[in-house]
Amino acid sequence: MLNLTGKNALVTGIANNRSIAWGIAQQLHKAGANIGVTYLPDDKGRLEKKVAELVEPLQPSLFVPCNVQDEAQVQAAFEAVKGKWGKLDILIHCLAFANKDDLTGSFVNTSREGFATALEISAYSLLKLCAGAKPLMTEGGSVVTLTYLGGVKVIPNYNVMGIAKAALEMNVRYLASELGPQNIRVNAISAGPIRTLASSAVGGILDMIHHVETVAPLRRTVTQTEVGNTAAFLCSDLASGITGQILYVDAGYEIMGMS
Repeated sequence: MLNLTGKNALVTGIANNRSIAWGIAQQLHKAGANIGVTYLPDDKGRLEKKVAELVEPLQPSLFVPCNVQDEAQVQAAFEAVKGKWGKLDILIHCLAFANKDDLTGSFVNTSREGFATALEISAYSLLKLCAGAKPLMTEGGSVVTLTYLGGVKVIPNYNVMGIAKAALEMNVRYLASELGPQNIRVNAISAGPIRTLASSAVGGILDMIHHVETVAPLRRTVTQTEVGNTAAFLCSDLASGITGQILYVDAGYEIMGMS
């Protein structure tokens, strides 16, 4: 039976009730995990208030700001984890960003700044968070991140985010190799297209979703809850022998060679 009772889980990337991170947090909570949540701070505090109200039913024992482009905030977040919990068992990385201008039009016109920003937030941030989590995962742990098919195959308008996801997936493999001796497992879920705040920046996202619904073996796309269930599994002892893997949760779309 899937049971996360007594496990401390830090979840990043919740922006609203459509976030895949929100689906994951709900399923971790349902399985008994003690939830901690990070949020991206803004000058007016609007996002903090919005996320705080959303996650209130999960009764998070930790709620901290964490802008992964700010070294001091990342360090402070893990200091808060150490002070409150003493140890960390689960880290959920649901962070990705690219400038909207770099997700439409010609890929060759991607700006140098836009390329660097996408790689820093979407891929490098996993390394920084794992560096902070490693000393707190004293009894082993599980790290789960989110990727997408666009990291291995060309998807219209995904552009620089595809490069970032490709880097993220190699990060998973290198981190799994390095952290494995400490019994820390690192895996990624490659979810099918879901309408979220992040995906709305990708040109033609609704056409992509409709295409999956037509072509995927299950003739539908997936839900945040289904991705959350998979994440809960990967974080549990039921997945104790799984690390360094990219697990597709996409209604089978990835297997199709021709529509």
